[in-house]
This record gives sequence, structure tokens and C-alpha cells, in this order.
Amino acid sequence: MNRIKLYILTLPVLLFGFHAQAQKQTPPAGGTPVEFKLPQRKTKSLDNGLTANLVQYGTVPKVHVSVIVKTGNIHEGPDEIWLADLTGRLMQEGTSSMDATAIARKVAAMGGEVNISTGPNTMTISGSVLSEYGADLVRVLADIVMNPLFPESEIDRLKNDLKRQLTVQKSVPQAQAIEKFRAIMYKDHPYGRIFPTTEMIDGFTTEQVKAFYAKNVGARRTVVYAVGKFDESAVDKAIEESFSSWKEGPEVHYPVAKAENTNEVAIIDRPGAPQTTIILGLPALDPSHPDYTSLGVANSLLGGSFGSRITSNIREDKGYTYSPRSVINTGFRSALWYELADVTTEHTGAALQEIAKEIKRLQEEPPGEDELKGIQNYEAGVFVLQNSTPQGIIAQLNFIDFHGLDETYLENRVKNIHAVTPEKIQELAQKHFRYEDMALVLVGDKQQLDKQMNAHNESRKTR
Repeated sequence: MNRIKLYILTLPVLLFGFHAQAQKQTPPAGGTPVEFKLPQRKTKSLDNGLTANLVQYGTVPKVHVSVIVKTGNIHEGPDEIWLADLTGRLMQEGTSSMDATAIARKVAAMGGEVNISTGPNTMTISGSVLSEYGADLVRVLADIVMNPLFPESEIDRLKNDLKRQLTVQKSVPQAQAIEKFRAIMYKDHPYGRIFPTTEMIDGFTTEQVKAFYAKNVGARRTVVYAVGKFDESAVDKAIEESFSSWKEGPEVHYPVAKAENTNEVAIIDRPGAPQTTIILGLPALDPSHPDYTSLGVANSLLGGSFGSRITSNIREDKGYTYSPRSVINTGFRSALWYELADVTTEHTGAALQEIAKEIKRLQEEPPGEDELKGIQNYEAGVFVLQNSTPQGIIAQLNFIDFHGLDETYLENRVKNIHAVTPEKIQELAQKHFRYEDMALVLVGDKQQLDKQMNAHNESRKTR
């Protein structure tokens, strides 16, 4: 009887829900993101070559300071992979005047903390503190980057940390796929060397760290950014006093990488794996090219957004994968476009066929105005959101500095995104998304993949 009563009580609610769904209207279109206005910045150069950028931004009484050195994994030799990472970690262990604990306590008293990160092209020493401590933070960061102690007592612990990190990352199929893909794309260049061996890490010495630092770190390769609410004259004075005595160091130099345009296919065997990691791609336009912004819009439409064509096809329609995506990965005067997806093993070949179909469709007919408009609003909105924090402003300023662009790239970006035409998207797809030229890496059960790929490779040759 209780169940009958519950049914009677619930039925009107369900009927109301169905009626409301039937009456549901299409939501209004989202607004067009406004043009981004770069906050005014004051730039100065010291006699030793160091550059400083000061930007008043926001209302929160905090300031973010980043000391960005133009070096990283790109300056490692074939037997030095992650030596830059070890150098950054040792730098965080203290200076000739303060150990790591003293640094942490000093910056914590300012309401913040210090972080050091190392990437392919840059090493960043940064922190955020309350506004009144901006100048003090500059002095601490200057001490870290100019006077690292490189304590011998800490190197074994840090090498063990790197080895644990290596073990974890190498166990992930996507990391294995990216490692192989970049090795195919960037032969004999640091961009193609992602992971060291444990033996390589074991062999690193403090002397190697010091040599890497001496060879690659100095004033001419360094840019200081201070963004937020702060006493401009005090921070400017602190930069002048703290950094002016630093050695000039090496000139800025990045070895240019030329990505290989190859349709190589590689399979990394994971016997019994229930899914396959796919990475498929080729060289792309880098940000210094006039069509880079348009290519970014084309990428978002094809596979780089949740509403993209490839995602809608192999995720929403076919159910082959949960989170596919395509990206444009940039380096110095070089870039790669690739699609990355984890698909069920038995649908690997079918997923590749659908990806190829979406690429061909974009090459054969331009997208509709409404579809393109939605993607443009998405791209412009993401860009504006990226500039909503001091760290975001620093990232954008460092981006245009690294790629040799001026401020108009940022100030006109929203306008340029909306200026991309359907015909331009089709043209770029024809020139830069040629499926038959793409390298393909698969991480999965090789026995099953071989069967699927024989048929797929034959069809690929004829495209």
C-alpha cells in the first residue's frame, strides 16, 4: 500500500517534469567576449642585460613576482635529460646566506611562498605576497637565483625524488605515447627527449648542476615580472639594487627545432590492455606565423574543445573514448598539432577512421557560420579568462616575449579570432591537417592492434 501511495504522489511530479522538458526553450546565445586591454606596464633594462616589467593590476592587496630565466630542458645534452630540473630543485635548497627553511619562514611571514619550476624553455622562480612586502620578495628571489648554494647533502634525496617521479610518469600510457611521438617528430633535438633513464639520474653530480647553472643562467637571460598591487618605486628600487651587480651571463640562445614531417606508425605493446592510447599528429605553425591564431580556431573546431567535431563524433556519438582532445604544442620557432585519445581497444581502428573522416570533411567543406561563431566565442572567452590573474598576465607577457611578438598580439587577439572566416578554416585544414602525413603512435595490446591496423594502413595510403 505504501508503494502505491508513493507512486501516486510521484506520478504528478514526473508528468510535470516531462511537460517542463517539452516546454524547454533554447537558451539565449552567450555574449561576445569584450576585447582584452593589456594593463599598462613599465619596462626597464639594467646595464647587465636583465629586463624588468612592472604592471599594476587588480584590487587585491597582493603582488606576484616571477624571475624567469630563459633556459630549461632545451639546453640539456643527450645524457643530461632532467639536469635542468635537478638544478632548479637544488636552487630551492638555499643560498649562501639562507637555507631552505629560513627562506620558507621569511616568505611565509610575508603571506606567501616561493616556487621554482623548470620547463622545456624556461626556469621560473616566483612567489606571491601581501602588497607591502613586494620589494622584500624581490630581494629573496634575487638571492635564490644569484647565489644558490647547491648543497651536496641534498642531491641524493632530490635524485631519488626524480626517480620516483620518472617511475610514475613512465607508467602512464599517455606519457609513453607522447615520449615516442616527440622522439619521432624531433629527432636529435632536446624537444624530442622527454624522459631520462634511472641510470642517467643516478649519474648526476653537484658539479654537473653547477656547470649547467654557470653555462645557462645569468642576467641577460633573465626577465623579472611584478604584477598586482604594490609600491612601484620600492619594487623598482629593489630590482635595481638586487640584480644590478649580477653577472651578464650567456646571451639568449635557443637551438631551433625542425619537426620531421613523417607518417611513421609506432606501436608500444601493453599486452591485455583494455584500451589504446592514440596520438596522431604532425608539424604545425608556431606563434610567430601570421596564421597561428586562425589555426588555433581551426584546432578548437576540429578537436580542441569539448564541442569539437572529433569529440562529438568519437565520444558523444560513438562512445569510443571519454576525453579526446587535440592541441597545438608550441616551442621556439616550432610547433606540433596532435590528437590524443584513449579508446577501447576493439574500436581503435574505427576511431582512427572517424578522426580521418572529420579531417576530410573539414577539408572538403567550410564550417557553417553558427558553428564557427560558437567556437570563436569559446576561444575568445578562454583567452580573456587566462588574463584574469596576475599570474595569467605574466604568462601572456612571457609568451609574446618568448615568441618575439609585440603587445598588439594580445590586444588584437579577440578581434583576430572573430575575423577568421569559414573559408580560412577550410584552407588551413587542407594545408596543415593532412591525415596521410601524420605520425601515429599507439600504446595498447599489439596483438589486437596489428589486426586492426593492417586494414587501416591500407586505407590511409590511398587518402
